[in-house]
Amino acid sequence: MTDTIIARIEGSLGRITLNRPKALNALTEEMCVAITQALITWQDDDTVKAVLVDGEGDRAFCAGGDVIMLHDSGKAKDSRAETFWRVEYALNELIQSYSKPYIALIDGIVMGGGVGLSVHGQYRVAGNTTLFAMPETGIGYFPDVGGTYFLPRLGMAVGNWLGLTGARLGPTQSVGLGVATHFVPTQTHGAMIEALSGADDVAAVLEHFNEAPPECEDIPDAVNMFDATRVADILAALDSDGSDWTAHQAKLIRRKSPLAMATTLEAMRRGADLDFRAAMSAELDLSLNFLTIQDFYEGIRAQLIDKDRNPGWSHDGVESVTVEQVERMFRQAADPRLEFLT
Repeated sequence: MTDTIIARIEGSLGRITLNRPKALNALTEEMCVAITQALITWQDDDTVKAVLVDGEGDRAFCAGGDVIMLHDSGKAKDSRAETFWRVEYALNELIQSYSKPYIALIDGIVMGGGVGLSVHGQYRVAGNTTLFAMPETGIGYFPDVGGTYFLPRLGMAVGNWLGLTGARLGPTQSVGLGVATHFVPTQTHGAMIEALSGADDVAAVLEHFNEAPPECEDIPDAVNMFDATRVADILAALDSDGSDWTAHQAKLIRRKSPLAMATTLEAMRRGADLDFRAAMSAELDLSLNFLTIQDFYEGIRAQLIDKDRNPGWSHDGVESVTVEQVERMFRQAADPRLEFLT
């Protein structure tokens, strides 16, 4: 067991803590393997009644994965990226189908890979500092780890908005949209975990600690403009509105890779009709196909390597992305197909 994952049994609670606080608990392949091993072991252990996953430190539950590794692996044309995605996506499916109550304590930053560790589980407990986002399009990629499955199920407009723009949600909006199932103030998390460690009824304990989240601004009704099948149509609707909010959303979209935008929107449309396993298999194909396009490397370079925030995308705008180019992103690329653990 790696020291970046602390897995132990506390009473009747299997507890997993992500232990890379200096890296905002970002996931590695080694961590995914360790989490998988713990979950499989506890699934057959009658003394473990439920599982709780949290993050070490007060800044993040989990801020994502090792994107630089994915960049370097793709450039080198080695197997590291594909191996990581296979392990991570299989873990996402294990969580989604887990037979025991699975509780993710999503206080702090929860993005990318951290979303995959949480939203597919039965319970997601937000705290005062919860900050949820799927920001992958900002690096010329798409919202993976099951994003093409769960985002459309929040409602197509909201799902498309979150997936295309990388919009951030606090605890109140996370609960309101169903990303989180409960809000428990950060200062009472310790008491909640202690109660869970001796609980026969997990749902009752969570309900006992559940509170109304702090008030915040509602998401504007203009979010419904994102319920479209073409990015160009979304932009046209946003441009015609004239509000500060819609102008900001349009600006966010135009800053990102046009090919990633068009591919993401199509992936959401398809994912709305897929079961979870089919969605994850499709995402592996998508991920591998993203390794073949320049925008993936250019986005990571601009955001995370050179940090000049000035990517040179392969298209001038979404209007220049063809249907054929988007279709190529969905061709079967994984051989063998994604293998699941359950």
